[in-house]
Amino acid sequence: MELYPKMIMDVLATVTYPGTKKNIVESGMVVDDPVVSAPDHDHSNWRVRVFIEFPRDTDPFLKSTVKATEAAIKYKCGKDVEVSVETLFKSAPRPEVENWLPGVKNIIAVSSGKGGVGKSTVSANLAIALSRLGYSVGLLDADIFGPSMPKMFNVEQEQPYAVEVDGRKLIQPIEAYGVRLLSIGFFVSPDTATLWRGGMASNALKQLLADSNWGELDYLILDTPPGTSDIHLTLLQNIPITGAVIVSTPQQVALADARKGIDMYKNDKVNVPILGLIENMAWFTPAELPENKYYIFGREGCKNLAKEMNIPLLAQIPLVQSICESGDAGAPAATNLDTVTGRAFLNLAQSVVTVVNRRNKELPPTKIVGTK
Repeated sequence: MELYPKMIMDVLATVTYPGTKKNIVESGMVVDDPVVSAPDHDHSNWRVRVFIEFPRDTDPFLKSTVKATEAAIKYKCGKDVEVSVETLFKSAPRPEVENWLPGVKNIIAVSSGKGGVGKSTVSANLAIALSRLGYSVGLLDADIFGPSMPKMFNVEQEQPYAVEVDGRKLIQPIEAYGVRLLSIGFFVSPDTATLWRGGMASNALKQLLADSNWGELDYLILDTPPGTSDIHLTLLQNIPITGAVIVSTPQQVALADARKGIDMYKNDKVNVPILGLIENMAWFTPAELPENKYYIFGREGCKNLAKEMNIPLLAQIPLVQSICESGDAGAPAATNLDTVTGRAFLNLAQSVVTVVNRRNKELPPTKIVGTK
């Protein structure tokens, strides 16, 4: 028998939640559409994954409802169906979006038009370098489908815990290298693909923003996904982004996508200031020949684009093997200011501070998209 999400929803409508005496669909407990996967070379049976939200983690009907859900799906769809029921829990009411991050002075989105240009590396090192300059810094890994910050900060084994603040239970960020860090990577298996629809990804991002104890921050750095997506829209509709920095390599194909990223933020309905461009992998310098520069991705592409669009060029970061190695080892380059790359990221942080101060002096605060 072939399965599909509508069939599973019909089955869920037969499962009663004792707390309301209604079925779990009527009670609004089913979060997003069920995920249905056909048999493949790794699985010989159909797989069904459903997400049910309970009022609290101590709900007395939790276990019985989960068992009833599993039993109903197997009864209607076949006993060989692999059923996975994931439980979510409602938190205390959130404040209005305007008050999600009351202690954060500046929110900086680090973006790229395409993947593979080193955006996450730049985000991590910028956050650490700002901390080295004496600022209080947070870093949100907003790349929901490809989180990399836990590994880059060598905190993959850490588990964020809940703290109570003003009557609300909030997620406490992990601290490393002087940076407060949160990532969806702390809550999912690093070896498993995150098979979420757009709505679920956006809800997870909102929770990391609104239901976390960020505290007082001079800068909150957002490591956004490559390209333009639902995640970007979620950010723009829920928090006032002070400005965006665009990361690109010098090659023309990357610059073409960087233009799209710039256009997204400069759109009349968005109107987030572009703080500047960062040219990553600007040239290759071998360790044994530190004075040599090889322009393997083209020369000064970002510099020319910045001049053309009248946008500051914040930094040109060289391609050095140690940047990759330090990120993989969980000790980003900015942790060692005695190296060429460490100094490059420190200079980048100083440039970001300068352009943010100028932006705040000359422009009004950014409005959340959709508000007047």
